[in-house]
Amino acid sequence: MSLKIALIGQPNCGKSTIFNYFSGYKAMVSNFPGTTVKYTVSQVVFQGEEITCVDLPGVYSLTSTDPAELESRNYLLAGEADVILNVIDASTLGRSLELTLELMSLERPMVLALNMMDEADRKGIRIDAPKLSEMLGVPVVPTVAAAGRGLTELLETAVQAGHVGVRPVQVMFSRDIEEEIAELSDRLDPDQARELGLPWRFLLVKLLEDDPHLLAEVGRRHPGCLPIIRNHQKILAESHGRSPEIVISSERHALTVNIFEAVAKVTPSQKPTWRERLDWIATHKFWGYVLLLLVLTLFFQVVFRLGQTTENFLVGYLDQAQKLGGVWLGKDTLTYYLLVEGLFMGIFGGVAIVFPYLVPFLVGLALLEDSGYLPRVAFLMDNLMHLLGLHGKSIIPFILGYGCSVPAVISTRILESPRDRLVVSLLAVLIPCSARSVIIFALVAYALGPYWALGVYLFNLLVIGILGRISTMLLPEVSPGLLMEIPEYRKPTWHNVLRKSWYSLKDFIVVAWPILIAGSLVLSLLKFYGFDGHVNDALRPLTALLGLPLQVGTTLIFGIMRKELSLIMLNEALGTTNISAVLSHAQLLTFTIFVLFYVPCASTIAALSRELGWKQAGLAVVISLGLALVLGLLTRSFGALVF
Repeated sequence: MSLKIALIGQPNCGKSTIFNYFSGYKAMVSNFPGTTVKYTVSQVVFQGEEITCVDLPGVYSLTSTDPAELESRNYLLAGEADVILNVIDASTLGRSLELTLELMSLERPMVLALNMMDEADRKGIRIDAPKLSEMLGVPVVPTVAAAGRGLTELLETAVQAGHVGVRPVQVMFSRDIEEEIAELSDRLDPDQARELGLPWRFLLVKLLEDDPHLLAEVGRRHPGCLPIIRNHQKILAESHGRSPEIVISSERHALTVNIFEAVAKVTPSQKPTWRERLDWIATHKFWGYVLLLLVLTLFFQVVFRLGQTTENFLVGYLDQAQKLGGVWLGKDTLTYYLLVEGLFMGIFGGVAIVFPYLVPFLVGLALLEDSGYLPRVAFLMDNLMHLLGLHGKSIIPFILGYGCSVPAVISTRILESPRDRLVVSLLAVLIPCSARSVIIFALVAYALGPYWALGVYLFNLLVIGILGRISTMLLPEVSPGLLMEIPEYRKPTWHNVLRKSWYSLKDFIVVAWPILIAGSLVLSLLKFYGFDGHVNDALRPLTALLGLPLQVGTTLIFGIMRKELSLIMLNEALGTTNISAVLSHAQLLTFTIFVLFYVPCASTIAALSRELGWKQAGLAVVISLGLALVLGLLTRSFGALVF
């Protein structure tokens, strides 16, 4: 049986970066807190030994009601891990050690990864790692995960700790709390801890701490114990004038401060750093939004200019190849339709039309995330979430939605309220994912300019805001504020940015591209045998209502499989890569808005069904289709006035 190492730490401590170093690029490395919802498992062979590494969602405490944090807690309490690898941010050592003290009370082999030592040095924090190891009773390994420093030593130390069975020292509280723990121990049966598979002292502390899950479990098994536990909680609360959970939490905080003062020396800078100055602007209630608008404008300009230049270059060769294919094979032959209109357009259409915009979009998104700017955007948008009546954490699925709708829907698990999970899931699928972003850039930005594309995004946010407000008015509920770790600004590493971009791009290559090729082949056969006319005739009421050419009907069907398909199929259905020569500006805008909001792709519908059930997924399909039709009609009227 392989050794099992569980990586646990507070959000944004670099845990997933370490996991990826151990196991290869298996998980998305994020500089955006709250993105890990379920744990990731990977098999690793190290020094001839097979090891199982588990990347658990970030937690602040083992007493939590947050769904993602409960995943980590339940895994650890189940005793699944042979070694607990606690990753902490060395630059916030005084706060990070509170979780460490809780993990130590599990009495399992443990190793401490003192990560982000470069950030600690920058802040003037010097940490005596050997002394910290001595005080905690566990090995401590300084690391800089982003640069790969100390990670091989860390894995080697974790393996040794698992084999040797290194146990941390026992965490002792002040005398009055220890007395209550001792008295509660005398009145309860230690077999209760064995039944739950937990250390006896850990269970006693958690019961005194008013842990709702363990209290419920003990109450279910031994109802007579609850009055005894409540009495000791009451004594502890009355003696300190605070609730028992705050009393014990304060004790851990005091112990953490003492440890920090004993092992760390701080020599802070005398003047504000550039990071602090930039943060003042980025989170300012006015200048923060100005900076956000500038960043988005630059982002759109770069993606559009690179995409347009590359597309123009590649499409020229694509058109020439298509014409040569017609000359060699004959334009009306089945071979031409299969090889040129079908296979060739499916393969090279993705390269010439999708890649030029998708690649810079993914790279730009990865740069914004790795720099630490996206969490600042979430901070700025928190007020907007509350205007909509949603929890501040709702912004996380929305931002993830710009990459892909599937993880956006899955990440709604971090929301405690079923109402919020439902509303945010239904709204998140309306966010323009990378596939729909390609359509916006390739059609609107290419024909009308990048500022029109930016306008489409802003219009999308306006619609989502209005729908969100209506939804929360129909389903009223008080939503708490956003508590989120704001990471330090970091210089993005091209290694991480390119690997992250490749991780997202690989999804297109492996999943979407084969579907594009298959869809292109199907459409070419439909055109050759004349069946595409029947499909277009069936959708004539819709396309006529939107003022679009009859041939557009088939592209909308294919777009349900993958959104990129609607773009590639549009080129094939209209028989040209120069779409702006066939469709008017009003039609281009109408088509884009309709595709932006209409039925989610098949994989997103599957994700919705897993998270919400088939009924709610069906509701999302109906709402999005009706919304797309209404907005398409409005866009058609708008285009008639403007163009």
